[in-house]
Amino acid sequence: MEKVYNTMRNSGAACIAIGIISIVLGVATGIVAIVFGAKLLTRKDEIVF
Repeated sequence: MEKVYNTMRNSGAACIAIGIISIVLGVATGIVAIVFGAKLLTRKDEIVF
């Protein structure tokens, strides 16, 4: 029985770690997208086709 509890504890800890990493990466990606989008909008007058 102890082996099952250890496995459950390890998988629970891994899921929490993966969740935190996913949140951090998602927030970082969102911030980068906002920054580059703002740069594109501010420099749209400089674009010549």
